[in-house]
Amino acid sequence: MRRDVGEIRNQVSGIAANTNVAKITVRGVIDRPGNAARLFESLTAANISVDVIVQNTSLRNETDMTFTVKTADLEYALRVVKSIIDELGGGEVISAQNLAKISIVGTGMLDAPGYAARMFRILADNDVNIDIITTSEIRITCIIPENRLLESARALHAAFELDKPQEKTRELAIY
Repeated sequence: MRRDVGEIRNQVSGIAANTNVAKITVRGVIDRPGNAARLFESLTAANISVDVIVQNTSLRNETDMTFTVKTADLEYALRVVKSIIDELGGGEVISAQNLAKISIVGTGMLDAPGYAARMFRILADNDVNIDIITTSEIRITCIIPENRLLESARALHAAFELDKPQEKTRELAIY
């Protein structure tokens, strides 16, 4: 039985945010088994933690791999990636800093339509550009400009009515 979106109760229980985010994109990597493993094993061996990972394949049998690291690890991570780029059959390595991660968190979002669209609309209405999107069963995460984090968190907090008393504890966590 299909439910009306208006009948679905708010499943968002909190907003999580992090300002210590830098991004690396490896463009034009040959799409073959083992390349992702080689890239992330090299970063692991260098003791660099990776957070958000996005990969997409082009029509030319190449892939772009984008991932985030702590801002303090960016320069070292770039050296590691550039040291193995030839092994990956890859091309260009680009990076960006001054980014932030913001997430809406809650159980039950997977089975209820509209949470991603609502989050994206709230950010768009506040003129916040989304750089990366990633999801899980309990979280929708966007990488956005760091200087837009606080206002984005406040807008999402208000739009998902996390400031109203609820049965569950509602929170805003920025770390």
